Amino acid sequence: MPPLLLRGARLPGGDVRDVLLDPDSGLVDRVAPAGLLSPVPDELDLTGYLLMAAGAEPHAHLDKALTWDRVGAPAGDLLAAVEAWRAHTLLVTEEDVFRRAAKTVDDLCANGVTAVRSHVDLLTAGGDPLRGLRALLRLRKQVRGRVRLQIAVLHVDAPEELLHEALDLGADLLGDCPHLSADPAASLSRTLRIAAEHHVGVDLHADETLDADAGDLRLLARSVRERGLAAGVTASHCVSLGMVEPDEAMRTAKEVAAAGIGVVALPLTNLYLQGRGHPSGTPRGLTAVRALLDAGVQVAAGGDNVRDPFNPVGRADPLETASLLVTAGHLTPDEALHAVTAGARAVLGLPAAGPYEGAVADLLAVRADSVSEILGASCPDRLVFAGGRLVSRTSVHREFF
Repeated sequence: MPPLLLRGARLPGGDVRDVLLDPDSGLVDRVAPAGLLSPVPDELDLTGYLLMAAGAEPHAHLDKALTWDRVGAPAGDLLAAVEAWRAHTLLVTEEDVFRRAAKTVDDLCANGVTAVRSHVDLLTAGGDPLRGLRALLRLRKQVRGRVRLQIAVLHVDAPEELLHEALDLGADLLGDCPHLSADPAASLSRTLRIAAEHHVGVDLHADETLDADAGDLRLLARSVRERGLAAGVTASHCVSLGMVEPDEAMRTAKEVAAAGIGVVALPLTNLYLQGRGHPSGTPRGLTAVRALLDAGVQVAAGGDNVRDPFNPVGRADPLETASLLVTAGHLTPDEALHAVTAGARAVLGLPAAGPYEGAVADLLAVRADSVSEILGASCPDRLVFAGGRLVSRTSVHREFF
């Protein structure tokens, strides 16, 4: 494919640059001050746009997405949402999952996401327990070239043979929810063993509770160090870490860093689900993002649920997630943006992307002047590039009378 030249884009640091993309290699070929690069047949004028690395969604539930209106409104806490979803799975078909997941991936892509990790439940009620996985495997093929989709099989005490079958079918990672298991330590040990046997990564729903004594994350860190797992390990949620004293949070964070575990903060869903039993002085329900960053942990942030029993809202927008990390997590705008771009790609095990020579040409251009504007103003005009190709463009026409 011919090269694509992006003219006059403003980079997050403020410099205005021309950026030459090579779709054949999928990399950024040249970056130079505006006007210095020779013309090419394919050019886009990005004057007035901020150009940055594309977003990555490190924690989605595509199989559940867009079901809030049909499932109804449960009480609102985690266990109520789990029960509402389990009851609804009797009606869930492979085609239903595929259709809703495809719509959600389109929304993610339009908002600037070129890589997604989605968990998928084993649907043990109502037919083939792997029908959700089969739908996402089909979708992974369909969106290849514009969105890289990783699939993590999520289970709670599922039969071991079913986990082997799911991984043999093509799932990329194995997930688990130890805090929902009858024996959390045994569940985690089995998950790590099976993942090692299949040479796949692990992504744990860890400590999704306000209980300061919850121990999934510490147990995971120690188990990973003992086993020396070669594949990547991720801990998502880690809510309880935000409920302990700062010294204890830092000790745990250092253990997580030493084990090489990436942590995914999920502000939107955790703000919705957590703290409902605390009507006064309601805790935010977020992990200790500052302690994790200070300890050197690779921190990412995701949108988690999109309008399903676990969260009735959500725009499938990484910039919404980053904005919440600023307001609820007290990160700086640059730190929050890093969590949904470079940090998220690192947790997903993907090479660095951005408007820099030699980087992967997965880019997002937003009509805005600064990082604080894109996080604060919900700027809708966006162009998305994957592997050096334009894969999505959103333009909004506004009139006043």
